Amino acid sequence: MSERFSRATGTSLVGGAESHTSRSLTAMLGTVAGMAAVLALFPLWLGDSRVLMGVAILGLAFASYAIGFNLIFGSTGQLFLCVGALAGVGGYSATILADRAGLPVLVSILAATLLAGVTGGLLSWIAVRRSLGVIFTGIVTLIFALSFENLLLGLSGVTGGDAGLQIGAGSGTFLREQIAPYYLMLALVVVFLIVHGLLRRSHVGWAFRALRDDEVAAELAGIDVARYRVYGALVGAAMLGMAGATYAFTAGRVSPTTFGFAQVDVVVIVMLAFGGIGTLLGPILGAVVFTAIDEVLIEFGQLRLLAYGVLIIVLFLWIRRGMIPTLRALIGRRGGPPNRRDTTAAHTPSTGPG
Repeated sequence: MSERFSRATGTSLVGGAESHTSRSLTAMLGTVAGMAAVLALFPLWLGDSRVLMGVAILGLAFASYAIGFNLIFGSTGQLFLCVGALAGVGGYSATILADRAGLPVLVSILAATLLAGVTGGLLSWIAVRRSLGVIFTGIVTLIFALSFENLLLGLSGVTGGDAGLQIGAGSGTFLREQIAPYYLMLALVVVFLIVHGLLRRSHVGWAFRALRDDEVAAELAGIDVARYRVYGALVGAAMLGMAGATYAFTAGRVSPTTFGFAQVDVVVIVMLAFGGIGTLLGPILGAVVFTAIDEVLIEFGQLRLLAYGVLIIVLFLWIRRGMIPTLRALIGRRGGPPNRRDTTAAHTPSTGPG
């Protein structure tokens, strides 16, 4: 039938699909490039202040964390409440390998990334083997996060305990300059976004969406749910470990509060919920907005937590899907009623850049 259709219309279904995929990929890369170009301008306004540049670098670190968490939770539905702990595995491992073992900084970051990825994959494998749901997966990973924090305090001879560790490796290089670390973290964000975008457009991404939407239906369709869940956790946790390790070397110091649950996980969840869970640029929007809000409200001390609480209530009452899906829906409504061609396209799974 497809051959008859192609001959009758003078078109090729395969060629059309390839053309659509190519346009979709170009749109995704263009969106990421546009976002990167805008963020690359920030040092022009903030570059004279080391404090503000430090805030901007931290904001990009949180954007990286949110992308990794988005890949795990937004794509595969696994509630990992150990974002900070996995980033801490990367940060502390890289620090110890570089300062104590004398490994080069790049090798230390890569080794720490591998360790964090394996740790995340192991947590996912346990959850899958025990058939844990979203809530129980969150409980197990939260226990891991709290255990990791206690481990940091208990092994004070290695980790520095409450005081943390001053990082000697990387000092005297561009990693400790005022502006260069910003562009390093921005490059990391761009790479993470491209990896996430490419995964969304591959057969892995289709499997992720299927098991996230309906696990039973995905299994009936022949998708190995367990394997793809572990895949998502491996890649997402590796992103968290690499981001934590990279940020540690740019900051020059790590401590339990650098990767604490309250300091990282809570903020990342709110950022992602604000931007839009499962969207490509949701983590970036959430990180930019909440980094700016936090800087504005820092003078109010603990009162800023009240502002966060009010914002979260508003978010979950009126913007449950996040800003990007909500804005996309509003734009779609203002576009008028769809014609027949648009209605047909609406039933086709979207691989757009958002």
